[in-house]
Amino acid sequence: MDNFTFHNPTKLIFGKGQLDALPGEVEKYGKKVLIVFGGGSIKKNGIYDNIMRKLKEIDAEVFELSGVEPNPRIATVRKGVEICKQEGVDFVLAVGGGSTIDCTKAIATGANTDVDMWDIVTKKEKPPAALPFGTVLTHAATGSEMNRGSVITNWETNEKHGWGSPHTNPQFSILDPTHTFSVPRDQTVYGIVDMMSHVLEHYFHPQSNTPLQDRFCESLLLTVMETAPKVLEEPDNYEHRETIMLSGTLALNDMLSMGFRGDWGSHNLEHAVSAVHDIPHGGGLAILFPNWMKHVLDDSNADRFKQLGVRVFGVDTEGKTDKEAALEGIEKLRKFWSGIGAPSRLAEYDIDESSVESMAEKTVIARPEFGNYKKLTKQDSAEIFRASL
Repeated sequence: MDNFTFHNPTKLIFGKGQLDALPGEVEKYGKKVLIVFGGGSIKKNGIYDNIMRKLKEIDAEVFELSGVEPNPRIATVRKGVEICKQEGVDFVLAVGGGSTIDCTKAIATGANTDVDMWDIVTKKEKPPAALPFGTVLTHAATGSEMNRGSVITNWETNEKHGWGSPHTNPQFSILDPTHTFSVPRDQTVYGIVDMMSHVLEHYFHPQSNTPLQDRFCESLLLTVMETAPKVLEEPDNYEHRETIMLSGTLALNDMLSMGFRGDWGSHNLEHAVSAVHDIPHGGGLAILFPNWMKHVLDDSNADRFKQLGVRVFGVDTEGKTDKEAALEGIEKLRKFWSGIGAPSRLAEYDIDESSVESMAEKTVIARPEFGNYKKLTKQDSAEIFRASL
């Protein structure tokens, strides 16, 4: 493995009733608070009212930005930045899932500079220090509650890019599993696919001697796969939601990837698809990831794929070549995702051959090749997209 330094500054406040910690955490940074949230479900399920009561305890002056999209837009970021600057906001609070948190990271950063945030997202400009911000997580999926990453979409140019900085870890994140009880079934499925995809992105890396990290990844995958059918059957079961919620956080808070950087090619492929078609991120990953696996699989790396198949999916290797065992593991991943209700073809989102070239072009906007486990080109992207139709 590579040398590494691990540091995660986010304070994780986990468990039932932990919203009680909100006033004391926010008060450390000021009393002018911008709350950022999505389509309004937090007002229906009571989370919004509970947060407002907690903020009233410290006499906070609250401003609101609602309507954050599932693939958060740069236009929405700019609205939040403007509120922060006009009102002199001290602290930004994201209440929602990964999209809301990603948007909040961009708002908090943009509020501290005169540079347009899209130039920071596209890495034309360096991000400055951000306003302090925290999160109240309501959907287990992206891990954005305990990492520096953010993904923002520019719908005018049909681009979607990931970015981050040392300043975009939340100061704290409150994770109460009861806040996820009302998450719809399809969104729960997308979250499960997303967190499993994060683990798989870590798993496929070019470094050697990572037995401990491999086992971390494998155990997390097994835990999620064991719990997923249960949480879908009993969505208001606290223990199942608790397991899924913590799994989503651990899947992408840098603990699994100590000593290496994973591939992340499948995420780049999905970003290109949803930049053009605005599909759910988890849905896109369920379609694309197995096809990425089949595309990059060859004799030189078949043992890695076989290891995953044996340890996680129970593949019996007797009488099979490494490649045959690897392909069986990939197919079992596909069947698991399909079995919990995730899509398996782009056609399910009415995406056909006419979009392939434009989506492939989006994958190489930043660089001519992408992926850390195996480098891919625009042509590779087009082939994976066609295999996914």
